[in-house]
Amino acid sequence: MLTTWVVMPTCLPLVVRRCSACASERFRANGRFRVNANHKLIDAWLLVLCTGCGDTAKLTVLERTQVRSVRPELLDRMHGNDPALAAEVLRDPVVRRRHRVALDWDGAWRLDTGGADLPDREVIDVSVRFAAPIPVRPVRLIAEGCGLPRAEVERLIEEGKLVSAIRLHSRLSGDFTFTLKR
Repeated sequence: MLTTWVVMPTCLPLVVRRCSACASERFRANGRFRVNANHKLIDAWLLVLCTGCGDTAKLTVLERTQVRSVRPELLDRMHGNDPALAAEVLRDPVVRRRHRVALDWDGAWRLDTGGADLPDREVIDVSVRFAAPIPVRPVRLIAEGCGLPRAEVERLIEEGKLVSAIRLHSRLSGDFTFTLKR
């Protein structure tokens, strides 16, 4: 029987970027957008606040774009400060590359194991799904989901009792499965 775990975001991740006003390197996205129209052109930014001094920085979403080429529902979501849109913008690799920022997911996700303990069987198959592309080490997820220390999970991997088709030591943000043999 296949058990399914889900990695779910709990809040927006922190934006890793140097503040121009203080020495902090973390910004918090609160889901607010600023939209400015100048005749037929529109600009839109996602506002992020420095965790150290509270200074505001802007991540460009639209820049000098024709108003007619922007979908009306996208504009409505920006005007309504839609937090789901803010999450989409933060996950967009084009936006992150343009602004040279990274995301800090520490404390911004949780593992949902379905509330049940692992069954007492010889072989347990687990499928891990990601609700959002959150980069996490599979060893950390397995340790948290099974209630084991990471060192114990490492030992199980070395002994061949924990196997997967992917490398369990590197970060990944896509679905995977593993088998635990007791």
